[in-house]
Amino acid sequence: QVQLVESGGGLVQVGGSLRLSCAASGRTFSQYAMGWFRQAPGKEREFVSVISWSGGRTYYVDSVKGRFTISRDNAKNTVYLQMNSLKPEDTAVYYCAATLYYSTRGRNDEYDYWGQGTQVTVSS
Repeated sequence: QVQLVESGGGLVQVGGSLRLSCAASGRTFSQYAMGWFRQAPGKEREFVSVISWSGGRTYYVDSVKGRFTISRDNAKNTVYLQMNSLKPEDTAVYYCAATLYYSTRGRNDEYDYWGQGTQVTVSS
């Protein structure tokens, strides 16, 4: 069992930065690949990025590539999403999720555990 708690969201101006954190409980955190998803109002939840259990592999969707960086610290049971050059279209609730199988497909049903989400709002 893994419990996930996101933090770090907030209101930021266009071009600004935020770093999201996702703290995991449980001693098996390092066995899981971790993903970030987001859901804007009126839209379906979409995949943003994933990192393998070791941190050696990462993947980003095109819309955030070059602006977002995913990382993890297994000693702290935490995964991060550094978001730079934020745009209004990045406004969404951001969720972290855990899966035993690293995949770049980003399908929701591939993930076993989800956090409650943290709101990111980018104002223009």
